Amino acid sequence: MADIDLANLRRQYTQASLSEDAAPADPFVLLRQWLEEAIAAQLLEPNAFVLATADKAGQPHARVVLLKGLEPPYLYFYTNYESAKAQEMAENPRVAATFWWDVLERQVRIEGHVEKAPAAVSDAYFATRPYGSQIGAWASPQSRPITAAELQARWAEYSQKYPEGNVPRPPYWGGYRIIPHRMEFWQGRPNRFHDRILYLRQGETWQKQRLAP
Repeated sequence: MADIDLANLRRQYTQASLSEDAAPADPFVLLRQWLEEAIAAQLLEPNAFVLATADKAGQPHARVVLLKGLEPPYLYFYTNYESAKAQEMAENPRVAATFWWDVLERQVRIEGHVEKAPAAVSDAYFATRPYGSQIGAWASPQSRPITAAELQARWAEYSQKYPEGNVPRPPYWGGYRIIPHRMEFWQGRPNRFHDRILYLRQGETWQKQRLAP
């Protein structure tokens, strides 16, 4: 098998710039703007981000999840409360999130802590999900070993039990919300002189500063 020439894989970043003056005082304003521009650019899953957690032994874990709500000071996502990541967040609520929009040459890094969303918020979101996704939430014992036949049997069981339009939210499924204390916005620039604007929470306000690339 031929070697992959990774050392010479590189590109110049020329799409845009980000100055301290142009960056708003509230990082949620900038995050919303960048999300809207990622959606307008028709990127695949523009609301996808890498969620990093660590278990009680300090072992880090990461996976891609979808942002499903942006309501300052919270970022919402949803999952099975009995999943591996839910267990990790119960052991250690400190998390990190990274958005990457390659076409726009942008990255956002977020650090903070996580808590469960109110039940009413989870109920409201679950009601908006397609029927198949609702049944999937019931049928999948997420992160546990299972055969394909067992999974299909569970799907058949719950789709028969809950007809379309009458699917309650499973008690073991719902939302989390990230409360950030650090948000960094990265805009690719020529010659690796990238723009990096860091926001640090100071009580009810945010301190903004530029970082060296």
